[in-house]
Amino acid sequence: MGAQVAGAGPGGPGGTAADRLGAMLGQVQDKEARRALKRVLRRGGEAAEEDCHPLFVSLVRGTGGLTSDATAALPVVLALACDPGMGARVALVELVACLARAAAGPGPVDAGWREAWRSQRPRLRALLADPRPEVRRETLSLPVGADALLERWHTETDPAVRLPLLLALGTAVAGEPAGAGAVDRVRAVVREVLRTGDPVLRVAAVHAWASFDPRVPVRELDLLVEVLSDASSRPLFEAVWYAPDVEGAFTREEVVSWTAPLFEDEPGTALSFVVRLIEAAHRTGDAPLCRAALDEAWCVLVVRPSAAPALLPLAGALLRDPDDGVRFRAAHLLAVLGPRSAEYADELAALLDDPGGAEFLEGTVGDHARWALTRIGDPRGLQGLVERLCAPYQGHYSRSYVMGDPRLPEIEDVLTPLGAHADALLPAVRAQLRGDGVDRAPVGRLLQVLTAWGPAAAPALPEVVALLGDSRWSLSAVDVLVAMGPAASSAADAVRGCVALDHPGNRIKVAWAVWRLGGDRDTALRLIGEALLAEEGWVYGPVGLVGDFGPAAAPYAGPVRHAVEHGPDWLRLRAAPALWSITGEREPSVSVLEEYLVPLADADDSYGCFVDALRALAGIGTVSPGTRDLLRAVRESDRRLSSYRDYRAFLRDEEIRAAIEDVLALP
Repeated sequence: MGAQVAGAGPGGPGGTAADRLGAMLGQVQDKEARRALKRVLRRGGEAAEEDCHPLFVSLVRGTGGLTSDATAALPVVLALACDPGMGARVALVELVACLARAAAGPGPVDAGWREAWRSQRPRLRALLADPRPEVRRETLSLPVGADALLERWHTETDPAVRLPLLLALGTAVAGEPAGAGAVDRVRAVVREVLRTGDPVLRVAAVHAWASFDPRVPVRELDLLVEVLSDASSRPLFEAVWYAPDVEGAFTREEVVSWTAPLFEDEPGTALSFVVRLIEAAHRTGDAPLCRAALDEAWCVLVVRPSAAPALLPLAGALLRDPDDGVRFRAAHLLAVLGPRSAEYADELAALLDDPGGAEFLEGTVGDHARWALTRIGDPRGLQGLVERLCAPYQGHYSRSYVMGDPRLPEIEDVLTPLGAHADALLPAVRAQLRGDGVDRAPVGRLLQVLTAWGPAAAPALPEVVALLGDSRWSLSAVDVLVAMGPAASSAADAVRGCVALDHPGNRIKVAWAVWRLGGDRDTALRLIGEALLAEEGWVYGPVGLVGDFGPAAAPYAGPVRHAVEHGPDWLRLRAAPALWSITGEREPSVSVLEEYLVPLADADDSYGCFVDALRALAGIGTVSPGTRDLLRAVRESDRRLSSYRDYRAFLRDEEIRAAIEDVLALP
């Protein structure tokens, strides 16, 4: 059945409305768009959302901006969207919203678009008053202006439209000056809703008001906590909390996640918000709310170290919660807090065999409890640790996981700090390296761990030497052997014959390793020094190795100094400690390394350079008074010193803070 376009009768001098729309399609040059529009017009009431999909591809360019085809198609799409007999009307309104967003973006916009948009205002207002609530809701995503929305507010009666309309009012005046008339009228609306509205609508009023006054959520914290922690309100959210471009209503828990960012610039209030929700949920046994609040608590803790004292006892109490997802999150939170969680070690040990999990998240409650114990330093977490960490790799080339937290940590992040327990862990590590009944063990990660363990890894010498014959792992195995020290000296001949890719850099590394394992120093130094002199451009090459030879490398100090003074940033950071090692002179190395510390004081995220520079300065043994002041300020800042936003944020923060303490302890 063809379209009966609203406001246009079937007869008249111009033919039927469908005929007139068909004629207008001739102005659309894109063949796919024209074909899709004709299909929608032809199918009429039977048109489906899938019929509109080609229009999104053809008219809304992925590169941004709008072409003349979008301008030509706009009146046709809006006419179809306004037709009560047309199918896929919500999808058509969504298409118009996409076009409007593209028109407001940075891309080029067809010169005729703005006039075409103005000419369609009557249809836009008609959509706001459409008999179908789902069409009215989707229309709220269109830039129709605050006046049109206010007019609709006073006539709209459907609760599932009034709530998103209230949110749209806030968005419509966001960025407007405080004294603007539209802002005052919207403020009057949301103030009245806060005074007289039902609980869920009052929460929406806070969101709407926050769009143009970010202090409102802080003032209305009690209201937000009261409504969101009321279990009886949960079904009310799912009945009315809709948002344009989102299929289906929001659950109460999703609204919690949407509300928490309102306190982004108020960390104290943000912490109070999640703590109060967790306490209320724990008190009433409201597991869905507790899970949602714990997720938001994590978002606070991962950036604010000061949140730990308030969240630690809550997580400890929740280890006994009957809900798997709550225990899962509580155990993970205690794990990232490390030694602070020591008072809950017994409760964590009782969960080692807990099979409970959380939807879409990896591992079990027991896995996270085991990691928490290792972080605390409790040996009860060591039994079966290596096997559990390696299990996700069995039969796969790598593991998969959901980005963000809670998630299981990587093997090296768990095992590297456990060098003091190497004796207990090495049998399982060696079995993994041998492949005893194991399919695709995570060899590379285990070699990283053994390198970090250094001499404590010496019992694994046979397994590591065996890997020298595998080009995938040979160079990593060389690193492990060098880290083992004198205990691996018997492997020098095996290192000479290791299978490595035929690259000059690999041959240099092998020569360096043979020397470190007791071979001839002069031969290794000559090879590395010649490579340094022959280096073309700013390739890392041997600069990272020549410093190990100390004053004996003096004949090659020239190119190292040149790298310090003129090289790119990444090379200067590596060349500076090498130059000090060779010459024994603290300058210019100290000044160069201190340059890498300055950006972090301005909240830069160059944490990798920062910690490398700190370690190099600790080795040199001196810093300037100005750098000491900078490091004290960074140490006292309430921010997680990491660019990560998962469990690694805590590990890197601890690592960097420890390096800061080492430097501040220098005489």
